[in-house]
Amino acid sequence: MSPELRALDDAALFDWLRLIRSENIGPRTFMGLLRRFGSAGAALDALPGLPGRAVKLATPREIESELDEARRGGIRFVALCEPDYPAALRAADSAPPILAVKGKVAALQRPIIAIVGSRNASATGLILTERLARGFGAAGNVVASGLARGIDIKAHLATLDTGTVAVLAGGHGRIYPAEHARHVPTIAEHGAVVSEMPFAWEPRGRDFPRRNRIVSGLSIGVVVVEAARRSGSLITARFANEQGRDIFAVPGSPLDPRAEGTNDLIRQGATLCTGPDDVLDALSPLVRQNGPTGLLREASPWSNGDDFWDELDSSAASSTSTFTGTADDAIDEVQASRAENGAGLRSRLLGLIGPTPVSTNDLTRILDVSVGDVQSILMDLELDGIVERSGANLVSRRPAPG
Repeated sequence: MSPELRALDDAALFDWLRLIRSENIGPRTFMGLLRRFGSAGAALDALPGLPGRAVKLATPREIESELDEARRGGIRFVALCEPDYPAALRAADSAPPILAVKGKVAALQRPIIAIVGSRNASATGLILTERLARGFGAAGNVVASGLARGIDIKAHLATLDTGTVAVLAGGHGRIYPAEHARHVPTIAEHGAVVSEMPFAWEPRGRDFPRRNRIVSGLSIGVVVVEAARRSGSLITARFANEQGRDIFAVPGSPLDPRAEGTNDLIRQGATLCTGPDDVLDALSPLVRQNGPTGLLREASPWSNGDDFWDELDSSAASSTSTFTGTADDAIDEVQASRAENGAGLRSRLLGLIGPTPVSTNDLTRILDVSVGDVQSILMDLELDGIVERSGANLVSRRPAPG
């Protein structure tokens, strides 16, 4: 039987934050220490004398500094044992002991559907993402994603009025990518921006999969719009499967590498998604039956195994642990950043065009440039044999020779 949920007082919150910020203390180790010693404060007192594992405790001054930064930034800490902690995430394995939340904490208690996908998204992927997100929002759901380029940010921007949750890979003081920091206040107005990391933490490779498990853990279902075979979106889908969440995938052209991952998911049993109703029809009965989280079992944060020393370090404070996932989001993020920063309008336009015909009007709207500029570049691409027109207003990539 899980303990009764309770709000932490300031002293207890300080101890919780200090314990999780200490080196070599990840979520499972944290919970094991609570079970063994009864409180975070008692665990902090006992750790220096425990044999078998070196732990560098976070200093009180470091925690005081983080609390000050959070207060100045309008950020609230919500602990796993508190009623305001998102119930769906609490039931997930390795749930963060503390979330730093900017915005409406109440948004985390509403039904949440995650939308994830390629950073190098096609125009058709972006259009469908907007359609899905708006449909979910209109039906009373919050949309969650990871604030990344491409599919993620499109999902957030489409649901600013109905509520969206952005999960950060780094701390609130190090928004990644930096150009999306301008969207944070608007997202927080009706939704929330959340992080498990210290305020000033700059995200590294292993932090993106950590973020992805929160995106899926918050949600009753995860929709993958576009994903190559080695992409962070498939890591999110893997976490969703392990957490017992429903997975939906948008099919795509076999000629587009951005559809290989989603097509694979469908072959592996994910529900095919072509519009909002495919998702809503599957998830709405769960919400009606089991409440906003859609969960079939009661949240139980103390249900993990007792052998907490078996946990590999996943602590944000550790300088020694490395990311060993099957798809490195760090590479994904860096390549996307380089492509965007170094790209002219021609390469940006070409990145939006796939084997599926897309309207030149949609391309103009997504790029936010003049029709003349788009038409001029399309003419060059057509003469180079890279794209082809379907009627007067649709363009697509030409199949590769052979």
